[in-house]
Amino acid sequence: QVRLVESGGGLVQPGGSLRLSCAASGIIDNINTMGWYRQAPGKERELVATISRGGIANYADSVTGRFTISGDNANNMVYLSMNTLKPEDTAIYYCYAYLRRTYASRYDNYWGQGTQVTVSS
Repeated sequence: QVRLVESGGGLVQPGGSLRLSCAASGIIDNINTMGWYRQAPGKERELVATISRGGIANYADSVTGRFTISGDNANNMVYLSMNTLKPEDTAIYYCYAYLRRTYASRYDNYWGQGTQVTVSS
């Protein structure tokens, strides 16, 4: 089995900062990409940022310049540093990984349970 566990969400005022963490564990052979998606009430889940094993990062336009994604390949972790938070950043943030389990022949998508981020005064 594979588990993705997020931490670091919470309530923050507009203009504030938060840092999310996600740890992948289980029978993992190789992680190709990790990242973050979010889903606000009444909206579809959307990409926030991803990072490849080689360190190439990709960001949604709405967070570029405010959010920074980083990874720790040795420990199968990914982080999201969020600065200058806005009320519209309020959502459940889901950790994502595209990985291959040990002895598996293909890569699959895996998701965490999500962590709530609320930006409000």
